[in-house]
Amino acid sequence: MSLSPLLVQLQLTDSAFPSGFYTLSHSLEGFAQARAVTPDTLADLLADLLRHGVGPGDATALALAHRAASAADWPRVRAVDERLYASKLNRGMRLAATRTGRQLVDLAAEVFARPGIGEYAALVARRETPGTQAVAAGVVYAATDVPVEQAVIADLFAFCASFAGAALRLRLTDHRRAQVLLRGAAEVIEEVGRAALRRDLADLGGHTFAADVMSGRHERAEARLFAT
Repeated sequence: MSLSPLLVQLQLTDSAFPSGFYTLSHSLEGFAQARAVTPDTLADLLADLLRHGVGPGDATALALAHRAASAADWPRVRAVDERLYASKLNRGMRLAATRTGRQLVDLAAEVFARPGIGEYAALVARRETPGTQAVAAGVVYAATDVPVEQAVIADLFAFCASFAGAALRLRLTDHRRAQVLLRGAAEVIEEVGRAALRRDLADLGGHTFAADVMSGRHERAEARLFAT
């Protein structure tokens, strides 16, 4: 069995991979500024974001884009990309999705040098598709032969690791409790991943209205540590 797909997953989920995730708090800074989250409620907030936002939205889009890219169905990839972009209800979340997505696909085209990645990168460069992070990840994972199930779980874990990193920088946790938070999210990651793999394009779209409100407030905050 080739270990190449595993190595791809490890590289893409490494916090040192410069996709721009480190600039995002995934609305956590907004919750912290509103004093609407504490160290004791971090796990609940993460689970809610996974179940109601990331899972139905980004994870579902990744699975659909992976399958479409594997079949070289670029109109389908664009349809997934456009729907996910439309589901981001505020400017900050849309910019975060496209900035990290464009950075990911631009870098992946150089790092992995696979035709499918180049095809999608060209669509993004010509502004023919938004270039959201989840769709870019789906394309990259498909082009590097990472199975769709593993791709979905890997990206969900990357989101959780980024969330935990933001919590550290916001002093809502410490390094030890951050690892407990990540391990505690494993069951929710599996649940959300399985659900994402079953959805079709018509079902794509998460609803996290409190997070959208916090993100909107954060965008107008006088002082910000993160882009979102």
